[in-house]
Formats: sequence, C-alpha cells, structure tokens
Amino acid sequence: MNRALDVREAVGALRSALTPLLLLTALTVQAADSPTPVEGDFVVPRFTFHTGQTLDHFRLHYLTLGRRGNPVVLVLHGTGQQGAAMLSEDVGGQLFGPGQPLDATRFFIVIPDAIGTGSSTKPSDGLRAAFPPYNYADMVQAQYLLLTQGLGIEHLRLIIGNSMGGMQTWLWGGLHPGFADGLVPMAAQPTEMAGRNWIMRRMLVESIRQDPAWNQGNYQTQPPSLRLAKILFEFATSGGTLNYQEIAGTHAQADALVDKRLAASVAVDANDFIYQWESSADYNAESGLSKIKVPVLAINAADDERNPPETGLMRAALKQVPSARYLLIPGGTDTRGHGTTGLARLYVAELAQFVDRLPSVPAGR
Repeated sequence: MNRALDVREAVGALRSALTPLLLLTALTVQAADSPTPVEGDFVVPRFTFHTGQTLDHFRLHYLTLGRRGNPVVLVLHGTGQQGAAMLSEDVGGQLFGPGQPLDATRFFIVIPDAIGTGSSTKPSDGLRAAFPPYNYADMVQAQYLLLTQGLGIEHLRLIIGNSMGGMQTWLWGGLHPGFADGLVPMAAQPTEMAGRNWIMRRMLVESIRQDPAWNQGNYQTQPPSLRLAKILFEFATSGGTLNYQEIAGTHAQADALVDKRLAASVAVDANDFIYQWESSADYNAESGLSKIKVPVLAINAADDERNPPETGLMRAALKQVPSARYLLIPGGTDTRGHGTTGLARLYVAELAQFVDRLPSVPAGR
C-alpha cells in the first residue's frame, strides 16, 4: 500500500484572452443565519467547445459567498443540480457558516452553475438539440475562464466538488496542476466512465431519445418518458440499500414511496437533461493523476451505487496520487448511497482537519 495513501475505513472507510461581462445582483437570503449569497453572470463573447464548435454570448452563472480578497474556494455541484444546491442545509449549512470548515467570513466561495444547468447557457435557451455537445473538460474550461478572466482570481485555496463536481475536481487537478492548494473530490472516481455507472446513464438517455414524443428534441411538451426515466434512475443509482430497506421495508411503504416520487413535479427540460447526462461519456481523469502534487481528500461512500468500492478502481487510481487520503464512509441506514456526500455532517470533521492542515499560502498570493 502507498505510504501516503491514508485509507480511513475504520473512521469511515477551472486562460483565454476574452473580455467578460460581469453582471452582479443580490440574491435573496433564505436563512437569517446563512452567509449572504451574491449571484452574477460571466459572459464570454465566443466560447469554444472541445469539438471545435463555438457559441457566442456564452453565459456562466455563479454565486459567491464572503469577501473578495480572502482565500478562494471553488465549489462544484452534481449532475442535474445547480450551484444553489450547495447552499442547502445539509451541505452549505454544515460548511459555510461561522466556525465551519469553509467559513464564508474566512474564505471567498465561488459556486458556478455548470454549462447546461441552472441559469448558465443551456440547450433549452433556444438551440435545443442543435446545442453543441459539451463534456466535463468544457465545464472546467468555463470555470477557469470565470475565475481568471471574470473574477481576476489566479489561485485557489481549495476545490471541492460532489459527484459530477467531484469528477471535475479530479480533472482540475490534472488540467491545471497547482492552481489550487488542495482538492476534495467527493462521490467520484478519476477513472473512465464505464461499468454500471455508464450503462445506467446510457439507458437513461436512450429512454428519452427513443420516445416518439421527444421528436428529435423538437417537442412542444415534455416527453412522458422523462419523468419515468428520471425516477427509475434515481432509485437505481442513489439512496442506499440499507436506507431504502429502512424507509420502504414493507410492500405498502415501497409503493407509497414510488407514488410520492411519481406525483412530484419534474422541473427539468428533456434536452437539458439528455445533455447533462451525456456530458460524462468521455470522462477519464486518470491521465492527469500523476500531475497532482497538492493534498487531496477523496471522500466516497461504501454504499455508493455508481462508484462501488469493491471494484478496487479507486484504490488503484489513488496509488498514482501520493498526496491523497481516502475517506470511505461506511454504509448504514443513515447514509444515502451515491447521495451520502450530500450529507456534509458525515465528513465535516475530516474536512475541517484537511483544510486546517493545508500548506501555508505563500506571501503575496
């Protein structure tokens, strides 16, 4: 075993010369004791995707917490979410408050909406299925432009991301080595998108694309398959086996849970949804692992349905990152499978220690 790889099973096993336009407005505060978020739009006159295709007036929406001039933390959300999801009570409520690991009085927090999500440029803005295909590397490039060209930030104290954001954190480490003092990828592996993780994503997309109501992306109303495919995918790939047995341990309870999910509104556009999930297809951060020299805290859950630890892929990959520590949270009735890292209380103590032990910031930076 790599000496620098700390597998803690016992404890719980983004420069291009473009001129940006910045539009800042205050965001409504949702909780009296929460740090006050500010939202803005970074607009690139012409953004180039990995395919070579370009898009004019490309917009990346973002939130910030805290004061400019403090050490900067980049926070990256998961697939189908938007930046505001990271301000939830279970995440931001555990991380950004006074005395918490990423206290917004000590750090300047930047939380972008990824390409294709939230208020960032996306297919449903008008291009529909003619929108350029994008991938995670495009997302990282957009984040890099936001930071360097939009906000004038040349260095980060930390990058922390969950699920898709975790995979982007791994990419950041290899694409821009040393840009951040530390990396915290959560619910993510740096390895190729394959196995059940990709099989289920491919089936999710095909379920909608093969629905005649999708009409090559030119539907007038959302195709019925969207709701069913989304809910089926969520049940199959997140939630945790022991948790589901706890809350749906009888036939009646299981039926009630399905009925509740089916009755809930689905506020998502089918084209946006397809692009979001397809964007992971060519993900593979493994080639950049050897470039990562800064401390890494990789946090996964033992019951993660998308990144099952029993494959050994994570352990093998981390051998290429001497600076990495591995926190594997044991599965139980209080965990949520792939969704476990959405409960920051389960790792807040380890994150606090990791942040406190990051190397000192050199003077003048």
